Amino acid sequence: MRASASPLLPLLRSRLQGELLARVLLGSTPISIADLARDLAAPLPTVAREVSRLREGGLLVVDKQGRAQLVSANETNPATEPLRQLIAVTFGPRQVVPEEFGDLSGLGELYIFGSWAARYEGEWGSVPGDVDVLVVGPVDRDDVYDAAERAARRLWREVNATVVSWQRWSAQDDPFLSEVRRRPLLKLSSGE
Repeated sequence: MRASASPLLPLLRSRLQGELLARVLLGSTPISIADLARDLAAPLPTVAREVSRLREGGLLVVDKQGRAQLVSANETNPATEPLRQLIAVTFGPRQVVPEEFGDLSGLGELYIFGSWAARYEGEWGSVPGDVDVLVVGPVDRDDVYDAAERAARRLWREVNATVVSWQRWSAQDDPFLSEVRRRPLLKLSSGE
């Protein structure tokens, strides 16, 4: 289930530009223009034009490596880190996870925990690799794993979903959940 529009779209040229920025700014390694076009399911010439505009604007760097043109964030631009934070909020896990997990039958509560939750709470650090999701309630695990796969495709990174029952979530003696509660925990929704 995709939301109609990102809250950042009024500032960007298009959803494609936002998703392109998300793929580059939230990615951990440079990516070729051809791979960007494939990942975004967009025509190569369109993606190449967007990359060119963003490079000319000083937000992206394009390096030739053989026949490939590798795209990465321009880390010397002072706007890069604030833009990365905006993109993470509007096109990152905080936006995608509820869209993909929100319709699960039996969903009680949905959280992001771990490094992504820490970044959303303002803890500085590199862009985390995987996304840790906590699903509370009597949900079908196959549906949860399907949602995790869909979210992973949209976020270009692994999404690890942990399912717990209401009883386990309410218990105070579970070491794993005690650690999850002790660290940043981003509540995304309450279903029941």
